[in-house]
Amino acid sequence: MATSVYPAQGGVTNNTTSASFIPEIWSDEIIAAYKKELVIANLVNKMPMSGKKGDTIFIPKPSRGAATAKVSGTAVTIQNETATQLSILINKHFEYSRMIEDITDIQAQASMRKFYTGDAGYSLAKKVEDDLFSLGKSANGGNGSSWAKAQKIAANGALSDYAGSGALAFNDAGFRNLIQMLDDADVPMDGRSLVLPPSARNSIMGIERYTSSDFVTGQTVVNGKIGNLYGIDVYISNNCPVDSSAKIGVLMHKDAFVYAEQMAVRSQTQYKQEFLADLFTSDTIYGTGVLRDTSAVAIALPA
Repeated sequence: MATSVYPAQGGVTNNTTSASFIPEIWSDEIIAAYKKELVIANLVNKMPMSGKKGDTIFIPKPSRGAATAKVSGTAVTIQNETATQLSILINKHFEYSRMIEDITDIQAQASMRKFYTGDAGYSLAKKVEDDLFSLGKSANGGNGSSWAKAQKIAANGALSDYAGSGALAFNDAGFRNLIQMLDDADVPMDGRSLVLPPSARNSIMGIERYTSSDFVTGQTVVNGKIGNLYGIDVYISNNCPVDSSAKIGVLMHKDAFVYAEQMAVRSQTQYKQEFLADLFTSDTIYGTGVLRDTSAVAIALPA
């Protein structure tokens, strides 16, 4: 694929490159395609910022209090703390652009609109998903720059740090141990999700108890959801990151990560008379951050 930075024209869509397409692109189709591709973005703490100014969100992070015994004739115990805060930078601005010449507009067929709307939505959604998945590098005491603290599952279900090698297949005993990790960290039971790469679905389908009606309800699959295990919704995503020979999944509570959207997907067109073509651009502005690193654990699985 040829690319260029405007006004250079190495990446122009012309009658040769798009002989069988049409350049009419509809904004609502791009938004629909974008939303269809989102998986993990729908499972985290989403903070809309549409119409708000500023480049940073400050989120308070209070710690849990403790109940104390009330002694007769004495005053209550006053609890006090200085809550910390998380700063989320709104510093991610991604765009998808095409330059479409008039001759292509006149001669092409209707399928080009569908292709480019889907492609624009997919490309922007993938950037959001990649940024959110990468937050898993900070989960479970991770350093934020590698998947060393992702967990790999042994055949007997035992867990150990991935550290870049040795990823093994998903199994039921390992999943129950992962759940216990969140339980031990006092993570709320509700609001948990498991996001896995497609390769893990093969393992799930081989576990008899997971193919019962308790797991597969027969309902329509929505944005990758394939069922529910032990009260946790299970999703499959093609956007799970790759590390060496492993694919990385994540077990998380919705408050583990934050997705702050300052500008939802926007589509604009401008006619460029000097090129006799329409310049089309879709873009979005957002920020991401880790709110509670103990509320998620990354999982290393075979690619």
